[in-house]
Parts: sequence; C-alpha cells; structure tokens
Amino acid sequence: MNQNDENEQIIGISLPKTFTSDLRGRQSVRATFKLSEGCIEAISIVAAHLGIKQKSLFDHLVEDARTLKSIAREIQNIKLTKQGRIQKTFVISRRSLISLENVSKNFNAPRDALVELSVQRLLPIIVKEREKHEKRKKMLDEISKHLEEGERLLSKARGILGVEDTISRKLESVMTFYENAYHHIVSFIEKSKIIEEFQPEDLKRIVIITED
Repeated sequence: MNQNDENEQIIGISLPKTFTSDLRGRQSVRATFKLSEGCIEAISIVAAHLGIKQKSLFDHLVEDARTLKSIAREIQNIKLTKQGRIQKTFVISRRSLISLENVSKNFNAPRDALVELSVQRLLPIIVKEREKHEKRKKMLDEISKHLEEGERLLSKARGILGVEDTISRKLESVMTFYENAYHHIVSFIEKSKIIEEFQPEDLKRIVIITED
C-alpha cells in the first residue's frame, strides 16, 4: 500500500433521497388562463423590474398553498365575467399547476380568479418599483452627463499625449467599459417603461365577479 492509499478515506454521509415525483413536479408545463389586462401587466412588470422569469414568479405565488386556500374560501361558488379577459399562456411548473387545479376543484373556485387574486399580492412590489423607476431615470441623466465628461477627457488626453500613450489607452479601456454599462442601463430602463402607464388602483379591481 503506497502513501496515497494510506491517506485515502471513504466518507459516508447520510443524504436525503430525491424522489421521482419531486423531479417531475419541477417539470415545466404550459397553462392557459383568461386574465384581465391589468393582471397580465402586473406579472410582466414585476418580472422585468426584478429580473426574474415569469415562471419563477408564477410558481412563487401559486405554490403558497396556505394563501391560495385562503383566497379560494373567499370566492367559493362564484363565476367570472368573460368580458375584458385575455387568453394568456404561461409556463409554470407541473407542481404549481396541480396545486392550483386541486384548490380550484376542492373549493369550487374559478382557477382564473385564484390567479388574479394571487397577483394582487404583487401590488406593494409594483408601487415600490414604480418609485424606484423614477429615481433610476434621474440617475440616468447624471450618468449620461458623466459619460460625456469622460469622453471629453479621453479626447483631451489623446490630443495632449497621443492615441498610443499608456494613459490614453487605459482611459479608452475605462470609457469603453463605461459606455457598455451605460447602454445596458438605458436598455433596462426602456424595457421597464411599462410600469409608467400602469395604474396600481386598477390591480385592485382586476377580478370582476358575477352571479350569472
């Protein structure tokens, strides 16, 4: 037995088992709902502003079984009007879909209403992100001015020291990185503009219930 063999050890660790049902529950499936425009916008806004996938957001809302059941108790045996509702397909986990359908069936609560009322929980996030969006736009103005100053400084360095001078080249590298970051910021803010036209008050009225 060599020295390496003497140092070798077999370490046994008791780990929790992974079951096939758990893995299958995480599979992505497509589910179609008929939701209000405000509900669909709310999902898009939060996903865009927080930089997360709509699937992750949807799963977070639906997998909260306790809250989902609490909502279902409040809307037992009701129906939704078809007017003003948009058919929308989302990618969610199989587990979320099963949870949603089970609660809907057990409480006789419309699946679409469960989704919409769950989305209402996003309202505080939307209000907060709307305020932050305005602050980001103001910061973008300052960043833009700072970028222009940096470009003027680079031009000055090139004029005095030459394009190939070490300082000019280092400064050029910094400005290239700065400019790329600036364009990413602009793109993010442009993509987030959907929140500017969104009315938080409308989210509270996204569920229209009828007894017909």
